[in-house]
Amino acid sequence: MGEWVRQPFFIVMDCRYNIEDIEKIMGFTSWSDKKKIDTLLHIDCNMYTQLGVDSFIKEKKETKQQSKKIYKAIKELNAELGKTLLQAMDV
Repeated sequence: MGEWVRQPFFIVMDCRYNIEDIEKIMGFTSWSDKKKIDTLLHIDCNMYTQLGVDSFIKEKKETKQQSKKIYKAIKELNAELGKTLLQAMDV
């Protein structure tokens, strides 16, 4: 995973993975399912934090589609969590 970066009031994890790394992350045999899920959720979080009020509708839709890919990968590792995340997207 990335390096810890100290910010003024909190610590942020530097994300070295992105949406293109889903397959690679899923294939890591030395990583636990929890670490894989944590990393995938970190990628998801990073994508959404890059959106702003000035983001185009197309960018928001693309982010949601990429998020769905992440949640489907999580579902392979933890069926209940993945299902819950996918259902929450439709609410």
